Amino acid sequence: MFTIYKKELYSYLSSLVAYITIGIFLVVLGLFLWVFPDTSILDYGYASLDSLFSTVPYLFMFLIPAITMRSLAEEKREGTFELLATRPLTDWQIVFGKYLASLTLVLFALIPTLVYYISVYQLGVVKGNIDTGAVIGSYMGLFLLGGAFVALGIFSSALTKNQIIAFAIAVFLCFFAFSGFDSASQILSLQKFDDLLLNIGINEHYESISRGVLDTRDLIYFLCFITFFLLLTKTILGGRKW
Repeated sequence: MFTIYKKELYSYLSSLVAYITIGIFLVVLGLFLWVFPDTSILDYGYASLDSLFSTVPYLFMFLIPAITMRSLAEEKREGTFELLATRPLTDWQIVFGKYLASLTLVLFALIPTLVYYISVYQLGVVKGNIDTGAVIGSYMGLFLLGGAFVALGIFSSALTKNQIIAFAIAVFLCFFAFSGFDSASQILSLQKFDDLLLNIGINEHYESISRGVLDTRDLIYFLCFITFFLLLTKTILGGRKW
């Protein structure tokens, strides 16, 4: 598994795709946080990173599919997956190695955003007048959200040989998993199931962690979500043996 992880991570970092994708993510996020008036931190009047943690999930819906779209689709298109499968590796090791490599890139994209926390920490009328505990919880929520989206992206990449199709499927699944169940709970005929639908969706659990409260139910939800889609990915890859 570690061999797959190193190979995949080196493949990402040796191409411009990862750098361009992460660069665009950081530039767009910077525009939302400091330039656009509706979400600008400077217009809030108080030291808060709420706009960062409400904007990043929607940017993740495009960043993470762009990272994961080539993970398995490219292997299938170029015919290298069969060669990979002949090595003494299990399907779980292949899936988990690629998953960890993509998750590492997501972490690389999040680390530079700490500059925004330092900026708000320093710019406050009272230096350090920011809820650091809530920020830490929100970053943990973003990391778990990234892990869930990476699992969806890897799953989407296993469905097709075309990277563009894998990207489109992943964007749809990420959006639906994050916002779709919340929207469905507002439908009049489904309102009696609103609690169930909200608990199935990611947004409810992400917001819970972002408040700075680590509930084991939210952690279990994310772990189960990630495991479920990695299991589906492993099942799809195992289909070649049926």
